[in-house]
Amino acid sequence: MKKLITLMFVAFLLPAGQVFAGAGHSHGPDGSHSMGPISDKQVIEVGFDVVKKLVKKGKIDATWSEVKTANAQQKTFSKGPEWVVSLVNKKVSDVSKQTLYLFFTLDGHYIAANYDGN
Repeated sequence: MKKLITLMFVAFLLPAGQVFAGAGHSHGPDGSHSMGPISDKQVIEVGFDVVKKLVKKGKIDATWSEVKTANAQQKTFSKGPEWVVSLVNKKVSDVSKQTLYLFFTLDGHYIAANYDGN
């Protein structure tokens, strides 16, 4: 009887964990629950992490992971303001691809990357 009560108690508690950990919340770029705007320094740090991931996936040249400086500024596009992080890599032979632009929401979520900044 004691085992049956314990089993029923555990069976009741397991689904309850799903209620508290379910959808309806999201995580910031650093894994935290903070969804407020981030600073230029924070978005640059997130940008370097994105560059590492793009290099690992083979989307950009491996020399991009060696770039240690970047600039960040907020720009307003048709869908609203975004962070734009720009990095320069003189090791890339194609001059039109020496500047990489990374786009983020104001709270640091990665949107896209390109070489033209638009």
